[in-house]
Amino acid sequence: MPYRSWLFVPGDSEKKLDKVNTVPTDVVIVDLEDAVAADNKQAARELAHDWLQFHIRHEGATKFHRWIRINAFDTPWWRDDLQAAMPGRPAGIVLPKCTGPDQIQQLSAELYEMEQTLGFEKNSTEILPLVSETAKAAMSIPTYIGDTNPRLAGLTWGAEDLSAAIGAGRKRDEDGAWTDTFRMVRAQTLLTAHARGVMAIDTLHSDFRDPDGLALMATASRADGFTGMLAIHPGQVEIVNTAFTPTKAERAHAQRIVDAFAENPGLGTLQIDGEMIDQPHLVQAKRLLGEA
Repeated sequence: MPYRSWLFVPGDSEKKLDKVNTVPTDVVIVDLEDAVAADNKQAARELAHDWLQFHIRHEGATKFHRWIRINAFDTPWWRDDLQAAMPGRPAGIVLPKCTGPDQIQQLSAELYEMEQTLGFEKNSTEILPLVSETAKAAMSIPTYIGDTNPRLAGLTWGAEDLSAAIGAGRKRDEDGAWTDTFRMVRAQTLLTAHARGVMAIDTLHSDFRDPDGLALMATASRADGFTGMLAIHPGQVEIVNTAFTPTKAERAHAQRIVDAFAENPGLGTLQIDGEMIDQPHLVQAKRLLGEA
């Protein structure tokens, strides 16, 4: 299954958890963190537990990956979140406010113990850290390149928490482009993910009533090299999926490149439609066909 759209669903909303079965998202992230008030944390854990158990019993009925966003390590809640979620075999854990690879290792150790206790395959639970929600965390993004933890599935970033952390009065300029700080964080997340060989997941578009803006943002995100995007509303999912799905024309052009090099194995450079095509184009074409 692809990993284009990553939809957050509040863990304390039974109605929204039920409704998500009709949404064509690639990933559902049951959110036990920001979307859930402190007084509702335990109720959210119980709902998340039941929801995951239901999907174990009806494996194959839905076509999305099931992830859980736990609370951050600087809270008293995250271990309880894991205890509630892990019996339901989530595909992965979203780790908010991650300060660096040391927290990936800490979470991995907890998951290792739980997988052993539950009889799950070792390293079967992946991790997606949010790597930018404080200034310190944002400055540590390149350190993930040297992290070899096999659970690390990708990197993603968020602008809202970072904005609050640094007291930024804006995140975008008058033309709608990210300002320098957020552009730097976004670029570091993208480059580090590719350097590490994991998924690069772009941040969400906070205005769910702005489909045109989301379409522009998602299209630019894929063009920049991101492999997927976060979403906060079911109405955003199809827009994200469309933006991250290669078109028929793109697939056809990529196939022509792959076929041309296959027919001319001794050549490093070819000409297609008046354009010089070399090995980087071949790599990109194969990647696109893999995405398709």
